[in-house]
Amino acid sequence: MRLRALLLIEQAQTTTATAMPHWISQDTSKMTDEAYQAYSLQGVSRTFALTIPQLPDRLRVQVGNAYLLCRITDTIEDEAVLTIDQKQAFASEFVKVVKGEQSADTFATSLFNQLTDNTPEAERDLIRNTARVVRLTHGFTLPQRRAIEHCVEEMATGMIRYQQQQSLDGLRDIKDLSDYCYYVAGVVGIMLTELFCEYSQEMAAHRDQMLELSVSFGQGLQMTNILKDIWEDQQRGACWLPRSVFASCSFEMKDLAQHRSDACYQDGLEELIALASMHLANALEYTLLVPAKEKGIRKFCFWALGMALLTLRKINRHRDFSCGQHVKISRRQVKATVVATRLVHGSNRRARWLFDRVARELPQGPENSTLTDPASASNKIEQYLSGSHK
Repeated sequence: MRLRALLLIEQAQTTTATAMPHWISQDTSKMTDEAYQAYSLQGVSRTFALTIPQLPDRLRVQVGNAYLLCRITDTIEDEAVLTIDQKQAFASEFVKVVKGEQSADTFATSLFNQLTDNTPEAERDLIRNTARVVRLTHGFTLPQRRAIEHCVEEMATGMIRYQQQQSLDGLRDIKDLSDYCYYVAGVVGIMLTELFCEYSQEMAAHRDQMLELSVSFGQGLQMTNILKDIWEDQQRGACWLPRSVFASCSFEMKDLAQHRSDACYQDGLEELIALASMHLANALEYTLLVPAKEKGIRKFCFWALGMALLTLRKINRHRDFSCGQHVKISRRQVKATVVATRLVHGSNRRARWLFDRVARELPQGPENSTLTDPASASNKIEQYLSGSHK
């Protein structure tokens, strides 16, 4: 199996991947809401437009819908001309829209009129069509709606909180980084777990373990994105790296760009890469709790994990990179992830072997280290599931 796997991965890396169709703005007035959702996904996330169709029929529309709702929340956060107060007002209004307590059309018109050309056209189109997305949401089962509503509310609350703290000085410490990752990505992991467990009784039997691992899964993916986007974030006045990791360095966080080659900076980056790698190892354990017969869900998880792992490996090889494009994985590597997944998704043993092979050059964290405070993680999960946001 090992030789066959390596040959196929090598073949995939030397073959041009099948290109996703480019998103082109068009008249969607005659599309069904479900068709519009698929169209919009192509524009706002080529990665999720690739992975979500792998899911079973009874999950595909729900997960795609949840992603678009999170993207709307993200668009509110990203629009630079909005003040913190405006972002907070729009985020709060959107939560009510998702819950069916406020008009989606009124929200969409108000927000759309505030967006600038800095917001990509696909996202502006999504905002304009908020009502179509929310109509789908309101047609889901009550447990599905509850999971999605809690995710949007928790994400919107946390994002605004961290927007108020955004600066080039970075976050205080690893705990702050973990909290930020929870609000941006961990809540999505919990939401997906709730949807998966509602879909499958076999997964529901492992619900508690999967919920705990889902937060770590989300943090691994988000930390990889944070590391990849260090310099793009800097350009827009943000830094999500923890100051405590670089406390011994002679420079201040706001001067980070001038010290990419400093040993102290690269040592700090190594520590964060090791932490992200440990979270991705938890992502593997999460994925292996999905029954092997659920090929679509396993593919969905393995593809996200594989692409994050390859990105992290690229960051580790080029720690002095100055642009996210320099460490972005190629289409060939995406294709390699797809091919490798076909070989291992049905076997836990093969999946562990492949993960270890790809991750072996990544720095390792200290033995017996804890990724998060278990009590804090449990409190977050309990708060999320109860819908209590204090």
